[in-house]
Amino acid sequence: MLYKSLMELSVQYGSVFTIQLGLEKVVVLTGYKTVKEALVDRADEFAERAKIPVLEMQTNGISFGHGESWKQMRRFTLMTLRDFGMGKKTIEDKITEEAKFLVHIIQSYQGQPFDTTEPVTSAMANIICSIVFGDRFDYKDQIFCTITKLIRENFHLLGTSKVQMYNAFPFLGFLPGTHKKIFENRTQMVQLILNFYKEHEKTLNENDIRSLIDAFLLKRQEESKNSDSHFHDNNLVTSVINLFAAGTDTSSSTLRWAILFLAKYPKIQRSVQEEIERVIGSEKVPRMEDRKRMPYTNAVLHEVQRFANIIPMNIPHATTRDTYFRGYFIPKGMQVIPLLSSVLYDKTQWEKPNEFNPSHFLDAEGRFVKKDAFMPFSAGRRICLGESLAKMELFQFFTTLLQGFSFRAAPGDPLDLTPCVGLTLCPKPHQVCAVLR
Repeated sequence: MLYKSLMELSVQYGSVFTIQLGLEKVVVLTGYKTVKEALVDRADEFAERAKIPVLEMQTNGISFGHGESWKQMRRFTLMTLRDFGMGKKTIEDKITEEAKFLVHIIQSYQGQPFDTTEPVTSAMANIICSIVFGDRFDYKDQIFCTITKLIRENFHLLGTSKVQMYNAFPFLGFLPGTHKKIFENRTQMVQLILNFYKEHEKTLNENDIRSLIDAFLLKRQEESKNSDSHFHDNNLVTSVINLFAAGTDTSSSTLRWAILFLAKYPKIQRSVQEEIERVIGSEKVPRMEDRKRMPYTNAVLHEVQRFANIIPMNIPHATTRDTYFRGYFIPKGMQVIPLLSSVLYDKTQWEKPNEFNPSHFLDAEGRFVKKDAFMPFSAGRRICLGESLAKMELFQFFTTLLQGFSFRAAPGDPLDLTPCVGLTLCPKPHQVCAVLR
């Protein structure tokens, strides 16, 4: 895995070094102090998004956009998410409702081994659907299943060696390769989202904004006389794809890791369940207000995100201007990789970085402790804008599942914790048993 090779190189060359990736030189930053200095203390200088050939079709939107267009899309999306209740009870109620559907699906397996991928991914995707489209979908809905399948497939393909080769030598793009499958999948996603967009356009009512798509269409109307407006179809479609990708794959992978870790470490699982029983009980629906009274559960969830190391490479940044950083000259537009795995596994910040250890987030009295080196959502100007939503989802789904089930390994399965390689690190295919409590 490339991120492991880069961490090994940092031992020899220090926390700032340059490598040649194909035709391009890339600056790699490792360790908490170095990454924080770049992304937080000197955020303006490292705020641009690097140009990555396989993602050049997505240079609009909120994840891979550039310049003023990116700033406006990010600002609009944050405001809209807040209006729809991100971090508030309206979204909390949607998560509570979706958690019930997930529990129902898991109950249907009747304690027999099952793969968590489909049900967990569907639950997470439905939260994004409720925000973007204004409604949830049945887990077997054909369009819904197609969108989640395309997202999962692209996340896997983006981490493959063939795509890395294409990014290194994009002039070979005319040859057959995995990159073309990524383009095909994206084209299919664009068409599906355009269909939703057209339906929303027909029934748009400025007095009844049902979804992010409605809010975008209204904003586009307001700016119809501005020829330089960034509120156009391409930005809408790409932003929706970005939200689906970020809100579905990373969140579902995190919850799947949480289930896997607790099946692997039953003592930790029992401690979480004891805290749930003590604070919430067996009948009450878990709410975000409960979290402040659940330090151990909170610590376990933070350790899941740290240890799972979902986005080890980060999405590459680029410098906005010529700059000197820690004695090195970095020209404007230089690609920079702030290696998140080197922060989450920094030996100077974590007592036992290579072990799953919730005590990393607890003091001697068992109280929850925040850690500055906890950066699974990155940091600075490009920090994941769905961070607060992801935290709500993870806490509510996790506590609801542990309130109702005990998770165990399938008979004869040692539960391998080696991740699958992709843009994100997700669990290898496995099965667990969910036993009703």
